Amino acid sequence: MPSLKEIKGRIASVNSTRKITSAMKMVASSKLHHAQIAIQNMLPYESMLEHILLSFLAAEAEAQTIFDQVRPVKRAALVVISSNSSLCGGFNANIIRKLQKTADAYIQELGAENVEIYPIGRKVTEKARKLGYIVKGDRSALVDKPNVHACIDLAMELGERFANGELDSVEIIYHHFKSAGSQILTTKQFLPIDIEEELNRDHERDLTSHIATKKAVDYLKRKRQARQEENAGREVQPLNDNFIVEPDMNTVLSQLMPKYAHLMLYTAVLDSVASEHAARMVAMQTATDNADELLRQLNLQYNKGRQQAITSELLDIVGGSINN
Repeated sequence: MPSLKEIKGRIASVNSTRKITSAMKMVASSKLHHAQIAIQNMLPYESMLEHILLSFLAAEAEAQTIFDQVRPVKRAALVVISSNSSLCGGFNANIIRKLQKTADAYIQELGAENVEIYPIGRKVTEKARKLGYIVKGDRSALVDKPNVHACIDLAMELGERFANGELDSVEIIYHHFKSAGSQILTTKQFLPIDIEEELNRDHERDLTSHIATKKAVDYLKRKRQARQEENAGREVQPLNDNFIVEPDMNTVLSQLMPKYAHLMLYTAVLDSVASEHAARMVAMQTATDNADELLRQLNLQYNKGRQQAITSELLDIVGGSINN
């Protein structure tokens, strides 16, 4: 059994660790709030652009652009988004595991020289280089400060390479932010763009709560199911039965599709950043709760040891007085 001095030292150590995890949880909660505001500010633009594309597709389903043309895959690229730092639970481990599985499947089919990785985040950049993949650039700064212009530059680079035939398929691997307690590991087809699948994808997010509880997750699930039932069977109608598109639908879509591609990448970055802070907040809250439980056990052990020591001293005193 450890001595009272050792137990007291462990209590002081756990107390210090608890203060750190509690402070990190508060910092992550504040950063999560700012990330949620960034997503919320982006949503009106996203909803309007999706509404326009849905209306155009409803009006003329045969319209196509170079960005949604499917062709045989000979060269592929993966845009993988992770964090720059640790202490966020299994956030980075899940991303890296998904990267390895997807990249190895492509390499087995196409060869290692035909698979490229575009990492966003220091953790995935280091791991991709360590695994020997072809890594294109280092965009770790984009995680700390999400920038729409940097996302547009990357999307334009990928779009130009796709249009020139240098890439035949581009996928994004990231965590989709649904709520503070739910982040979904997602693999999304970036190029060619399957616009109908993208517009029908679940975009539900809880951007108001910072509490990661089972009750909050169940509430979001019920809300999403009610919304799906409400929208079931509803058909998208054109903006106007008599609207005129100049010069033609394909030209207009060729301008809108790149903008939607820019939005897809920027949204993925924002979702990943919010998911990182939510995962770190949950991990630090769990660590704080574990520290509280450990402190309770140590205090109980310390009090029992102290009481036992006092009892032993009293017995010695009483035994000595009887002998005298």
